[in-house]
Amino acid sequence: MNHNATPTPSALSPGQPLPALSERERAVAERFAAGSTYREIGEALFIAPSTVRTHLAAIYEKLGVRSKVALAMHINAIGTAPAGPPAVTDASPVLAIFPIECLSAEEHWRRFADGLSSDITVDLARYADLPVVAFHTMKALGSKPADFAADGKALGAAYILSGQLRADAQRVRLTMELADARTAFSLWSERFDRPVEDIFALQDSLTESVINVLAGCFGAIATVGRNAIRRKPPASLRAYDCYLLGVEQHNTFSRSGNREAIRLFSRALELDPTLVRAWTELAYAYSIEAANGFGDDLNASIGKWRWAVENALRLDPSDSSAHNCFGDLMGCLGDLEAAESAHRRAFECGSNHADTLALLAGSKALIAGDPAEAIPLIERAMRLNPLAPPWYFGMRGRVLFAAGRHREAIAALRRSTPDSPHVLIFLMLAHATLGDGPEAAAIAARLRTEFPGFSVEGFISGYPVTNPDAARAIREAARLVPFQ
Repeated sequence: MNHNATPTPSALSPGQPLPALSERERAVAERFAAGSTYREIGEALFIAPSTVRTHLAAIYEKLGVRSKVALAMHINAIGTAPAGPPAVTDASPVLAIFPIECLSAEEHWRRFADGLSSDITVDLARYADLPVVAFHTMKALGSKPADFAADGKALGAAYILSGQLRADAQRVRLTMELADARTAFSLWSERFDRPVEDIFALQDSLTESVINVLAGCFGAIATVGRNAIRRKPPASLRAYDCYLLGVEQHNTFSRSGNREAIRLFSRALELDPTLVRAWTELAYAYSIEAANGFGDDLNASIGKWRWAVENALRLDPSDSSAHNCFGDLMGCLGDLEAAESAHRRAFECGSNHADTLALLAGSKALIAGDPAEAIPLIERAMRLNPLAPPWYFGMRGRVLFAAGRHREAIAALRRSTPDSPHVLIFLMLAHATLGDGPEAAAIAARLRTEFPGFSVEGFISGYPVTNPDAARAIREAARLVPFQ
């Protein structure tokens, strides 16, 4: 988030009344800033979730903000919201999404393309880790494809997303492309084909697909960002750069990787204390430190976990990953009712976000809630995000182990991060349960050698594993192998 931009005359000061908004828009803005989901806002105001999205696009344009956190800061008077083209120095890069070009002559498909453009813009602003230019700003430009690069530069955008829609009575084909705004060089492209059925379900399906391929922790935007960052000298890294590199280290789930992730997230927050996703990922890094015995003091790790996740939720009450992380913390502290409540909130805020669904699957299987719900959650996450990173398979493996599907668990875990004790313990337990003693013993020996502070009971208390059936299955399998 950028605090260095020069405010334009139309930008509002934090806490200032919102005269530019209608009464309905003000109600939507206040509820969204407080963490309500599209569905909750729609139910409270008796409007459809798609209408909520439309209102939010107009609100972002009128207030000159580009993210949900900036909107919350306006409403709650806790900082200065960005306005105008951002400065390049310490700001997160900006994404400009041009209205999807409709290549079909029928007017209803043109309206469909506009609605799809608006949905993708608002949902990317909700889930992605970088500011997104408001849809109405992009619509007003009236750009043709040849003008995209020039208009993207004028907006201060680092990335340009554009698309084309072709449709007939049977099928819709959407082609999306991500480009570098400075060079117009194509960074990523994808084609989505869908049968024409219920038009609103079709719009939601296409939006979900685009969002999850672009906005996941190893999605197209993060991947091209990391590739560019590696060409920079370390002294020039911005908060967003440190955050992206931290995510990469965090997802190795190794002792050294987790330590480096904590350092990078902490540096990102020194540069920008309002970078919500850095607070959330820092909280998860401390949770990994606690569960894996990577730190010297379990209580200190849990205390830092709580400090980081509460800061994330204070800045953005609608961050689905932060709610899930808070739920895991509550489970660790023994408050299972609060854990289930936080996990429900995570689902409400991120029901179409693959990363959130994958995290929730692991939480439901091992911490609190109904473990039977975990398998459809992880399967949906992997359908939504075909670029699934290795940790998705780790989550799938532990979910399948908890469900008693041990051979499938082993197959999934073999595709996960190979140096994580979280992965190794479930591989060991699954092999032991299937009677493969030598393989289980070999993994146990590796755990003892590489992770001397790690134990089954420490994992159960630090993860935490508070679902009784999951804890029982882990302990029974552990008795079959000489680990401790």
